[in-house]
Amino acid sequence: MGEMNTWSEVDGYFNSRLLPADPVLDTVLDANAGAGLPAIDVAPNQGKLLYLLAKMKGAANILEIGTLGGYSTIWLARALPEAGRLVSLEYEHKHVVVALDNLRLAGLADKTEIIEGPALESLAALEARGAAPFDFIFIDADKPNNPHYLKWALKLACPGAVIVADNVVRGGEVVQADSKDDRVQGIRQFIDLLAAEPRVEATALQTVGSKGYDGFVLGVISG
Repeated sequence: MGEMNTWSEVDGYFNSRLLPADPVLDTVLDANAGAGLPAIDVAPNQGKLLYLLAKMKGAANILEIGTLGGYSTIWLARALPEAGRLVSLEYEHKHVVVALDNLRLAGLADKTEIIEGPALESLAALEARGAAPFDFIFIDADKPNNPHYLKWALKLACPGAVIVADNVVRGGEVVQADSKDDRVQGIRQFIDLLAAEPRVEATALQTVGSKGYDGFVLGVISG
């Protein structure tokens, strides 16, 4: 517990210095909690990292797999240029309702679209309607389907697109080859696919902080 307290204090220090006060995002987190959504949003400094990565990329067409209450959606959408668009996929109707309200509050409803339903079906629908190519893809949904999400990301991305996948360390459990947790096995299969995929240059980073011990994958699709 001592380590966790230290990690949270360090996050608080950096956030207080490097993230200006943001009443909109504070209200969004309060709305998520009030609606009973699980508190599994990215941490504020991780949200800003997503924002900075998308901004550095110059992303104009972002795909997010897993909306929850729209907290990470708002961070990513804020990085878009005036004519940019973000599509987010969410399975739970309750989450969609909360996220739509949050996006309206943030003034981003005109730049964002949330598609409700199983993500694998929504991804196929996106391909059918010609919504691709996406230049930034954030994967943060049900981990057993991460291998399938990667395959779709490769289909729907443009050359040079950035892929970020969250929660890939799972408190260190990712190293357990014999894990009975299908989330861990989904991450391991996802990593194996990345390792064998010549079109993607990727790395993974471990993180500690207010959300505990975890990490993310960062990759770039080659031309």
